[in-house]
Amino acid sequence: MTGPQNPQQLPAEIKASTAEPVQVVWKQSLRARRLSLRIAPYEQKLVVTLPPECTPAQALAFVKANHAWINERLQRLEKTPSFSANNIIPIEGKPYLIMHAPKQLGGAWLENNHLMVSGDPVFINRRVADFLRTHAASALKREVQELALNTGLHPSRIDIRDTSSRWGSCSTSGRIMLSWRVIMAPDMVRHYLIAHELSHLKYMNHGPLFWQHVAKITPYKQQAETWLRQKGILLLHAK
Repeated sequence: MTGPQNPQQLPAEIKASTAEPVQVVWKQSLRARRLSLRIAPYEQKLVVTLPPECTPAQALAFVKANHAWINERLQRLEKTPSFSANNIIPIEGKPYLIMHAPKQLGGAWLENNHLMVSGDPVFINRRVADFLRTHAASALKREVQELALNTGLHPSRIDIRDTSSRWGSCSTSGRIMLSWRVIMAPDMVRHYLIAHELSHLKYMNHGPLFWQHVAKITPYKQQAETWLRQKGILLLHAK
């Protein structure tokens, strides 16, 4: 490979129209036939793939030539929700501003369009996460039970877990598990995810009959899957 052998030959970040510099990941690939770039949404980094014969000067010139494209994509990029004061997080798909109320008591609670959090600021992130878990335990279980009643598909147990790699699962014993992070998704996404897991009570696979059943009990399959592809990863890594 005659391209850059040492990552230090290329900058670790570049300037963009965003407030902070953008981190860059330079990836050398023996299979790449040309220079290419993409934005990694969760990491919020610019990933540049370099073919074997690419030099540092060519790589930098390529990034500079695509500066407008990079800025456009960064401006459109949504950020991972942060459970800290003065940030907005979605709860059941609706935006709530996290407000610190240090002199009040009660942990965390919803008040109009705000999620109020009391106590020491050091514990704000934890208290927001605890609130979401508690809220999910009641709200998601209620939604599963409602759809189960409408479809006649009754799980043996409903568990709300702390997972950041999957939205839910259904065991052969009929136990349905949902990530508490589902509570941040819009109504139609929650309905689809619950319908998906309930359908596994009838079809323990992802065959044609399973997908026909999913479409039968929820009208949101296509819309929800599009939303999950575009924004789901952000919720799974919210903290």
